[in-house]
Amino acid sequence: MSKLIDASIPKFLLVGVGNTLLSAVIMFALEGLGYWPSTAIAYVAGAVMSFFLNRKFTFKSEEDFGRSAVKFALNVAVCYVLAYSIAQPAAGWILGRTGLSQQWIERLTKLGGMGLYTVLNYFGQRFFAFQKRT
Repeated sequence: MSKLIDASIPKFLLVGVGNTLLSAVIMFALEGLGYWPSTAIAYVAGAVMSFFLNRKFTFKSEEDFGRSAVKFALNVAVCYVLAYSIAQPAAGWILGRTGLSQQWIERLTKLGGMGLYTVLNYFGQRFFAFQKRT
């Protein structure tokens, strides 16, 4: 059985930084299109970049391209729903009694969701989307 923590983590985080930078540049370059179109296009571009880099660079997957693309997309969707579904009530419970404004609670909730998403996404990509054949 593979170790839970291995050398793929720094590579995954490096790809994540590149993905975030690309997404930010695209999002701000397209902001004239409006909030949802600019963020959606940026998110898709970042996900595509993440797929290719994590597939070859981070996890060195040799799985069929189409199969790994479908598994990657499914993983991203499940991790997104889980992370943000957990973050919202958890942050409300933790931060609701702090006296912070609703705006700050929402910001911190989003940060928590992002962190949880990153952790879930790493393990989902490593053990599902780009699972090594044994």
